[in-house]
Amino acid sequence: MKLPGYDSTGAPDPAPARRAVVTGAGRGFGAALTARLATGGWQVVACVRDGAGPGHENVTVVRQDVRDPVGAPLLAAVGDRPLDLLVNNAGIGAPGRPLAETDPGSVLAAVDVNVAGPLRLAQALLPRLLAAPDPLIVNVSSRLGSVSAQAAGEFADRRTSYAYRIAKAGQNMLTVALAQEFAGRVRCWAVHPGSLATAMGVPGAATRPEEAAARLARLLDEADPRSPRYLSLDGPELGW
Repeated sequence: MKLPGYDSTGAPDPAPARRAVVTGAGRGFGAALTARLATGGWQVVACVRDGAGPGHENVTVVRQDVRDPVGAPLLAAVGDRPLDLLVNNAGIGAPGRPLAETDPGSVLAAVDVNVAGPLRLAQALLPRLLAAPDPLIVNVSSRLGSVSAQAAGEFADRRTSYAYRIAKAGQNMLTVALAQEFAGRVRCWAVHPGSLATAMGVPGAATRPEEAAARLARLLDEADPRSPRYLSLDGPELGW
């Protein structure tokens, strides 16, 4: 007779694979993180706006633009099973320009992707996150979203756009708000991936996306109970 929790030989059943959703998975850090999680045994739903997405037996690729309501393909891919991890990685920036040349529409567009996008995903997937034993939402942020660091002038020499700074600060506030509402039920992190050598990276950035993905994957295995957290993958924790 097969006992619950054991296979027919009497050995314990293997633990179910952890499951994740990663947005912006078509390139850069999102693609690298998806590949890293998949090779580590996670079952990953990779959200891409266009293109084929990462190829791996543990990866299901779906079309999902975070500016749109969460669609049926993503909900079907997640199904009714618990979701251990949501990584809101999709993001956009804007050219760094002075106030006189800043288009307010660029600010609204950045907020739509970087703030409302993660909000849409969290709303749609919340029931599946709450069904997991230790769910985590990771919002891929930036140290440029730190209001305390910006107010101290730490990045005053950078020509960072109004749109990017405002959107990333807003995304950090979303992380805090989620952590407060779901304290003890869903952990929430804002994660600065480092100065990545990607299409959105700053000139001279040297950290490969694969290296940053490996660092985040190691943190995911630590199950640190603190929430919210504002982490840097290439330095100490950050101040909000």
